[in-house]
Amino acid sequence: MNVYEIVTDRIIEQLSQGKVPWRKPWNTETGKPRSIHGHYYQGINLFLLACSNYSSPIWLTYDQAAKHGGHVKKGEKSTLVTFWKRIEKQVDGETETFPILRYYSVFNLDQCENVSVPEKLISKEQTTFTHDSIQAAELVINNMPNKPVCQSIKQDSAYYKPSEDIVNVPDKSHFPILEEYYSTYFHELAHSTGHVSRLNRGEIMDHNFFASHAYSKEELTAEMTACYLNTTCGIETKTEENSIAYLQSWISRLKNDSKFIITAASKAQKAADYILIAQVQP
Repeated sequence: MNVYEIVTDRIIEQLSQGKVPWRKPWNTETGKPRSIHGHYYQGINLFLLACSNYSSPIWLTYDQAAKHGGHVKKGEKSTLVTFWKRIEKQVDGETETFPILRYYSVFNLDQCENVSVPEKLISKEQTTFTHDSIQAAELVINNMPNKPVCQSIKQDSAYYKPSEDIVNVPDKSHFPILEEYYSTYFHELAHSTGHVSRLNRGEIMDHNFFASHAYSKEELTAEMTACYLNTTCGIETKTEENSIAYLQSWISRLKNDSKFIITAASKAQKAADYILIAQVQP
């Protein structure tokens, strides 16, 4: 079994239990998951670590626990995280470099004992905006660089139109819960990052048809991006219940393509980074 299949099986396992890892990528009380060296996890690793219920945002390997004077508690199970390793191959007499996905195992600080961790990593870090979540969401929308044309002309639907680079979101008054308005807005802005003038994602620019495989991947990318932005702003939303139909839909797609979730997560990270580039990030 390769790394893609291992990761996909892990996500499918969570979905089968009614859990959606990308709904809340990290605990806003403790901040984004990070290594004992202070490096923040990104992409699929963010969602793999979101499957856990630990209170600490700090993760480390078995050897790192020992290096920092402690140890992993007996019987604790590790969590998989991925990384890209570049290898060289000879192709037609030329040396070319290829990225290969690899993984290693980490443990949460809660699973360890007597580990000496720098105080700056243990103390709460401000990974969200310091003011009201709605105000924070407004700042994210207003400060997005190279923002598409945003309108609320059609009050019966929210969409992104690549040919005209237009985002349409119904007026706030059409949403029973204000947080749902911003979550919807973030979802459509996520789609807009795929425009040729921004990240140039093929799923957007190739005019893929509804329900196609590429369209599904774009939808998951947008959903993950919106969840990332929601958590960054401190917005709690329940715009999509974890219904059996919803969960089975994603399980089916993941089973048909082991690279689906990793690719979507990577693109979602890039989309969120693009939208937040002007914001204050940790």
